[in-house]
Formats: sequence, C-alpha cells, structure tokens
Amino acid sequence: MEKQIQFTGILSNKAQENPDFFNWNRVKLRYCDGGSFSGDSQNKAARLQFRGEKIWRAAMDDLKAKGMRNAKQALLSGCSAGGLAVILRCDEFRNLFSGWTRVKCLSDAGLFLDTPDVSGGHTIRNLYNGVVQLQGVKNNLPHLCTNHLNPTSCFFPQNLISQMKTPLFIVNAAYDIWQIQSSIAPPSADPSGYWHECRLNHGRCTPAQIRFLQGFRNQMLRAVSGFSNSKKNGLFINSCFAHCQTERQDTWFADDSPVIHKKAVAIAVGDWYFDRAEVKLIDCPYPCDRSCHNLVFR
Repeated sequence: MEKQIQFTGILSNKAQENPDFFNWNRVKLRYCDGGSFSGDSQNKAARLQFRGEKIWRAAMDDLKAKGMRNAKQALLSGCSAGGLAVILRCDEFRNLFSGWTRVKCLSDAGLFLDTPDVSGGHTIRNLYNGVVQLQGVKNNLPHLCTNHLNPTSCFFPQNLISQMKTPLFIVNAAYDIWQIQSSIAPPSADPSGYWHECRLNHGRCTPAQIRFLQGFRNQMLRAVSGFSNSKKNGLFINSCFAHCQTERQDTWFADDSPVIHKKAVAIAVGDWYFDRAEVKLIDCPYPCDRSCHNLVFR
C-alpha cells in the first residue's frame, strides 16, 4: 500500500472541488481483507486468516473513541469492493450513532450483478461463492436475506438493497467497466478472444456486443427498481464505461464532469444527503451521454 494518497473528489477539503462535504472530518479506511470487511475464518493448515469483520469493528471503535460518536451527521461511502462493503455494513453503521445523528450511506460502483457471462457461465457467482466459503462470511451477512436465500446470493447487492433501513445512494455506471472485464466478458469465458477488443475499448464493440451490454444495463435497472421506489434512497446511474466516480475529481465535480439532467454526481449526492431534493437520476442508454469520462485500456 502507498504511504500517502491524495484526498480528491468526495474526500477533497476544497470547497470548489467538493461543495457539500469539504469541511467534514474525512477518514479513509484502507481495504485490506479481500472480502469487503465481512470475513471471519481461518484455515490453520494453509496459514490463512480472514478478519475483515474484526477489522471493521476495530476501526469503528477507534473512530468512536476519537469523537465520531458525537457526530451530528455521518456518511459511510466507498467505491468498488468498498461500495459493496457500504451496502453490507450500512445499517450496522447507523446503529453506531444516536437517534438524532443524520446517517446515510453512499455506494459507488458497488452494484455487482449476479449475471451470466458471455459464455452463459457464472464467473462472478463462482468468484463470490469462493469468497463467501473461504472467509466464513455467512454469519456476517444480513439475516433478513440469509433467512430465505443462500449466503452467496446475499453477497450480491441486488438481494440486499430493498431491505435496508438506512437511506442509501447508489452511484453506478450502467456499463461498469470492471464488471464487463471481470464478470461479463473475462478471458476465461471468451477463449476465442471475440470480446478482447470490446472489453478494452467500447468503441471497438460490434453492434451485437453493444446489444448484449444494453441487456446488462437493463438488468441493472431492474435490480434497482424496487429500491428506487423509496423516497429515502437516491440514484445516479449514468451510461458510461466507468468504475468508481466519487473519489476521482474529474468525475465527482469539475467543469466537464459527467452529468445527468445537468447535475454532476457531487450535486446529486449533496441534494439527496441534505434533503434538498429527491434524486433518482437514470441516464438514457449508450451512446446518448456525451459527458462521460469513459475508461479505455490498451
């Protein structure tokens, strides 16, 4: 891990870069357990110990002792694996505070979908099942879910978000580039390399491949349909080939940031957090959005 990192985007302390949260206490909890702060197991023979859940609890105890217990407002946010951790830990985070603290959660690029890959296989489900089994995650998952679904299903946000009590804002690219590369069209599911160019650069996708990706977007919109019916929740799903947009300055709040209906991510999240407006922003399908900062790989 780097010894120092830049605090940008939602972590910036400059008003012009982060209008609503620049003067907050900001803490970045480095992700180091491999299971979105949810594992608790050991394999003595293999000398493996997974302690994500204990890492989470120790960090929260430390922050409470440093003054977080007195906070008037709090926001738990994270991106990618951290975005999944936000969904898994959000209600627990709410319970750390008194009833008069405004507590909400923000998941960025954490909406990993339980979706078939291009070969019809289940790359992401197999990956998650491995994490859940290896790390003993079951007991740390929301019981509202595990009471009726298997633990691996309860590691997927689509089976959790509608049951959450704490207000949640979801920021996600409809064409999440990590999911395209690692879940939908990984090399293991594409031995002939048909998807190789497309997964690196959306501009090289064939019309048939774009149609497949439009189907993935439709699955994402179905996954959030019940969730978005609740007034307390917020949504910003843009039609970009991106992954993680809240901690990067160019995609959080800049002159040319991605927008939906002229709202940048930072303004959408701020409007929702401070109850200035109800925010349910869903972009039209690719390629209509010209404000995207699309990721292209060589």
